[in-house]
Amino acid sequence: MLDVSNSMDGLIEQAKAQLWNMVTVMGKTKCNGETPQIEIALYEYGRTNNDVNKGYVKQISPFTSDLDQLSQHLFSLNTYGGDEYCGQVIHTSLDELNWDTNPKSYKVIFISGNEDFLQGKLHYTLACADANKKGVIVNTIYCGDRLQGIREHWNLLGECGNGSFTNINADAKPEDILTPYDSTLITLNNKLNRTYIYYGKEGRRGEELQGKMDTINASLRSDVAMKRISVKAAKSVYRNDSWDLVDAKNDDKQILEKIDFKTLPDSLRNKNKEQLDAIITEKSNERASIQKDIQAVSAKRVVYINEEKARKANNTTQTLETEVEKIIREQVKRFNMKIE
Repeated sequence: MLDVSNSMDGLIEQAKAQLWNMVTVMGKTKCNGETPQIEIALYEYGRTNNDVNKGYVKQISPFTSDLDQLSQHLFSLNTYGGDEYCGQVIHTSLDELNWDTNPKSYKVIFISGNEDFLQGKLHYTLACADANKKGVIVNTIYCGDRLQGIREHWNLLGECGNGSFTNINADAKPEDILTPYDSTLITLNNKLNRTYIYYGKEGRRGEELQGKMDTINASLRSDVAMKRISVKAAKSVYRNDSWDLVDAKNDDKQILEKIDFKTLPDSLRNKNKEQLDAIITEKSNERASIQKDIQAVSAKRVVYINEEKARKANNTTQTLETEVEKIIREQVKRFNMKIE
């Protein structure tokens, strides 16, 4: 949940980047040897040209595992206005979203912004009651000085929601450390994209969006581009079943009996089912090999960056990325999950 009032341009910039780090961390989570399914929703609040009757709160995306679409939504955010009703946005999300009812699932809210937490007619204690009833952990992240965040009551919901309270420098710009492995990762990513086979009415749009979000994320920082590529190598979290035949066939072995071949790329429309199935198998094997290479190179890149930071005695500034990762690593332990 992101505050999009006038002072929060830095927060939005950080949110665009931290998506890939958050997914990377959660993608390393194991529960009884399996990687849990990850779904993320996005809300904005504080924009006074949103519906006043809804407390200026707007759902940007319901729960989804479509990371390209979610990234596109993040890049579409901009700031305007200044009435930030924190209790309202939390209550709205708890009411609107299709929350998992399994008590063993990690259900979590991250709300970030500034100004007094008690603004609006809907008091935060109602949101607390809703969160506790549904087993949702609420974490508050104040943009600014920690003591000022406490004076503006941002620590209260963290306590009552069984979550945490922390603060960040929303205007901080993390150092973009270039590495000898970046060009290799870009080459591998281009090869990876060629393993996708679009299908269906929205297939071509999905393929185009994938390439578009590669470009847009790279325009933010090289570091962001590399983290996105790393996520794309994790088949457990980056999946495109709705438009890619390779992913779709992994889940539905009968998918070729259901699709309209006229929606396939021109080069595949005249193939029979046996020929297409063989091509899908070939692309699947090729993708697995490329993803393995990306994972190996990404690991070397992380080592290089850590060594560079250590050499420079780089003291990490608290940002949305660092704090969300820290919180996730601590809280998943409550649900019998381990981050490898």
